[in-house]
Amino acid sequence: MAFGRKVTIYLADGAPSGIRHVEIANWSGQAIACPRSRLNELRQWNEAQRPGVYFLLEKQTADTGDRAYIGESENVVKRLSQQDKNQDFWNEVIVFTSKDENLTKAHIKYLESRLTAISIEADRYKIENGNTPTESTLPRADKDAMEEFVHNLRIVLGTLGHRVLEPVKAPTVAVTKVGDPPALSQFEFTFSIRGLHARGQQTDDGFVLFKDSDISGKVSKSMPGKTVAIREKWLAEGIMVPNGDNFRLTKDSILSSSSYAAVLVAGTSRSGPQSWIDEHGRSLKSVEEILLAET
Repeated sequence: MAFGRKVTIYLADGAPSGIRHVEIANWSGQAIACPRSRLNELRQWNEAQRPGVYFLLEKQTADTGDRAYIGESENVVKRLSQQDKNQDFWNEVIVFTSKDENLTKAHIKYLESRLTAISIEADRYKIENGNTPTESTLPRADKDAMEEFVHNLRIVLGTLGHRVLEPVKAPTVAVTKVGDPPALSQFEFTFSIRGLHARGQQTDDGFVLFKDSDISGKVSKSMPGKTVAIREKWLAEGIMVPNGDNFRLTKDSILSSSSYAAVLVAGTSRSGPQSWIDEHGRSLKSVEEILLAET
């Protein structure tokens, strides 16, 4: 069952773009988010002079993508002084340590390995780590404690605007509180036209076009310019590859709207809310209206 969580963010100098200290109620972990330009100020924080893991992050545009590097150290801020020279791409660091100082070298090595593997699998950011570090061996109780740490760390990262660990595709059977209305992301939709078949899902991020969906090989002048640019980007990056006279998607991919997804599949101007159909033959628009009526 999903529960609400209380996340507290302290703005060290009152600015949302400055150093932020983040806590979750009843969690021994903590996070410090710091712009690269304020790394010298982070050295004054005792919370960053402990064993922990860190994310070097570059938040770019939708056209260029995002990048991240995941590391660990027994003194994070000291290690970051070296990373400032060795890693050139990042503009923000988020440090995770423990308030009770109980994280050992084995713990943080385990966290580094798990976080790198999860980030690569999520495939949202380009992960700059050369490979996935070896996972350290922990007693069963410690391993479970670190998995809980990962769970809370994921919440904090997302709250700070970095969904590095979140899979693009949402689970279709969400766990909710008793009495909660179903979420739109629990539904899968299909769209078929001229022998082209695609599957997708409306999520909190936008509309996800699923891997192996067909993309039309032909385009009409009615296609919006943005979808033409998306096609060119996907072709250049190998996200869509030739499949006969058409193309096929090689990975789950997020679009800002269901209409963009429908246009890419059809190659012509389309209404996404009307084009995408669930297993009961209802359009995306109809499902949205039904869910709104139930609330």
